[in-house]
Amino acid sequence: MKRILKRKPLLLVLIGMLILAAFPQEAKAEPGVSASAAVLMEQSSGRVLYGRNEHRPMRIASITKIMTAILAIESGKMNDTVTITESASRTEGSSLYLKPGEKIPLKDLVYGLMLRSGNDSAVAIAEHVGGSLDGFSYLMNQKAEEIGMKHTRFRNPHGLDTHEDHYSTAYDMAVLTRYAMNNDTFKDVSSTKVYRSEQTGEKWDRVWRNKNKMLKLYEYSTGGKTGYTKRAKRTLVSTAEKDGMELIAVTLNDPNDWDDHRNLFEWGFHSFKMTELIKEGEISGIKDKGYKGKVEAARTFTYPLQKEEVGQISSSIQLYELPKSGKWEKEKVPKPVGRYFVDLKETRIADLPLYYDGKALIKPDQGGLWSSFKSIFNRLFFVAKEDNRLW
Repeated sequence: MKRILKRKPLLLVLIGMLILAAFPQEAKAEPGVSASAAVLMEQSSGRVLYGRNEHRPMRIASITKIMTAILAIESGKMNDTVTITESASRTEGSSLYLKPGEKIPLKDLVYGLMLRSGNDSAVAIAEHVGGSLDGFSYLMNQKAEEIGMKHTRFRNPHGLDTHEDHYSTAYDMAVLTRYAMNNDTFKDVSSTKVYRSEQTGEKWDRVWRNKNKMLKLYEYSTGGKTGYTKRAKRTLVSTAEKDGMELIAVTLNDPNDWDDHRNLFEWGFHSFKMTELIKEGEISGIKDKGYKGKVEAARTFTYPLQKEEVGQISSSIQLYELPKSGKWEKEKVPKPVGRYFVDLKETRIADLPLYYDGKALIKPDQGGLWSSFKSIFNRLFFVAKEDNRLW
């Protein structure tokens, strides 16, 4: 067994000093929140930075509409014209005041759903995209299962307390928001402060102003969704971005949600920094002649870390054993040629493919070839592993 990743003490010390200098000198105490349940999640990694009863199933009110919106956007029907039904127009609670027989673009319904929390809009979307409320609820739960919302059940598209078994958790709603915020259209809708919708046959347009006050109250706010029912009380999902870090905050049953979200964001941005752990391109430190200067990472990997966690990072590399000739023939190079692992204490936080001599023909998350290849890979590779502290 050969070691191919060697320590570079001076370089690692310098890197560590530079990264540590970017962190605040004094750590802030965890934020106090008034919510029955809360979570703060980092967007790119999905890491939970703060949690309080984050896995407790609870009523969620209108933040349900995040799922309704993303399903409408992903349906491919955003340019469709929707005819408003009698049942949609009579939906109780917050409303866009849609009229039976009125025709309106699905796109406008999504904006009205997210900005003004229109329950009539939610029903109209569900009927058009899912065929019926039950059909749409099936799509909602199917998507929830697909993206890993393990403690969630949707029974309607708006979040009204019409069913006892309509619930989610702060964590699951952060998972949903993280998924939705990867969609550019959803991001645009969520961050919009004012939207104008034309009315067929009318001389005036509907003008909708976003109910999410975080867009005004917090300078780094990028969107979110409000919610309230008598039984769920105040619920809120909001997102923010600062210095390259994107955060998601969720609170359930929170009488002081605006302040709590601001405090969560400020604590998160102060206490954590996005730290580059793997850089796209050539992997340095490999001494084996057959691999030296020829192994590359397909993408950069960054992770939110607190100052004291920097020294708790370790890494290792696994590569295919080279042929007896000591080099790969062009046609026989494995794709990928190995893996780059990064651990925070005992937790693996990165598992990236490595490619040989620029042959990154398969990017991460672009298909199932690695899955089928994995069992063979496990038998054939040799491990070049060292508890290599990055700093």
